[in-house]
Amino acid sequence: MKEGARIVTRKSVAEMAGVSEATVSRVFNNVGPIREETRCKVLEAADKLGYYPNAIAQSFARRKSGNLGVILPYVPKVHLFSTYYFSEILNGIGEQVRELRYDMLLIFRKPGDDNGYIELFRSQKVDACVLLGTTDTPKERKSLKALEEAGYPFCLVNQHFEGEHFLEVDAGHERGAYEAVKHLLDEGFRKIAFLNGPAEYSNSTDRLRGYVRAMTEAGRISQGEKLGRAVPPEWLDTGNYSRTSGYEAASRFFHNRQQIDAVFAANDRMAIGLMQGFRDLGIAPGRDIAIVGYDNSDGARITDPPLTSVDVPFYRMGAVAVRLLLQPDQEPEILASEQGTLYNGRRVQMETKLVVRSSSKGNQA
Repeated sequence: MKEGARIVTRKSVAEMAGVSEATVSRVFNNVGPIREETRCKVLEAADKLGYYPNAIAQSFARRKSGNLGVILPYVPKVHLFSTYYFSEILNGIGEQVRELRYDMLLIFRKPGDDNGYIELFRSQKVDACVLLGTTDTPKERKSLKALEEAGYPFCLVNQHFEGEHFLEVDAGHERGAYEAVKHLLDEGFRKIAFLNGPAEYSNSTDRLRGYVRAMTEAGRISQGEKLGRAVPPEWLDTGNYSRTSGYEAASRFFHNRQQIDAVFAANDRMAIGLMQGFRDLGIAPGRDIAIVGYDNSDGARITDPPLTSVDVPFYRMGAVAVRLLLQPDQEPEILASEQGTLYNGRRVQMETKLVVRSSSKGNQA
């Protein structure tokens, strides 16, 4: 500390403004009715003296942390922030948090471990939570229902739980998948395979519904009692949304080469892996076999050939989730400002859009 420097206290501000210390505290904690003239005097005195309130003391007085928690899955050896899905959603969350003058606290949890959601709130580490990468398992449902019953504010992004009333910001994945497969059918392809993601993610089920609906309407399969049961086994495979799982699926599809002429993949990373795998097997994507991805990531624009993909508004989904949590009184205005958004109960659903590129052209139709 420099010679002559002194610590500016709340008492010093109160003396200069001609008010009590309690009034200074109320001004900085935004507690109770305060005359505008008084508020201005306190802020002016604080500015002249260079007074900055203690953030820890403020949060204790308000019973708030000033933090929005963002809970992410921890998966070893997976570069989470390099994935388009997570980076776009986090960008949307971060920008909105900054505008609303909150801080963002990133919290990683290992799938299957005790998630400790309630403890985050009870310890006053966060005021609200956005949850990414949740899975529809009995344990997860139980934890989320406990949060709901305790009255703690949270929002799920890109995941929904049938039969529950959680606040959810999602996209129209069934419609997006339907339009992707319909595009392939319109291009003349008939034996269209589907590389889906794990079933515990609701968007995997939604995309399977879209695929089945498009193929059923085209008379390519018959709708069975169970979703996907009527799909020929050689047309249906599952990856884990990674590029590697797409690459490995290419060899399995290769053995059924005479049975398929196109593949719809549930995300771009798997689609790009498929393209690499097919190329290594001597099959040219976009010429010998059509490929369509999902997400419209940056990678879709630079593949060879450029990848047809379904655009998902991940950035907007993250931003809207934050606004619904931190500005609940403005919910009608928030939703009204979002074009192409459906609101049903507590579930927000945003539109997707097919972006056609040369990987899915009907050269062999």
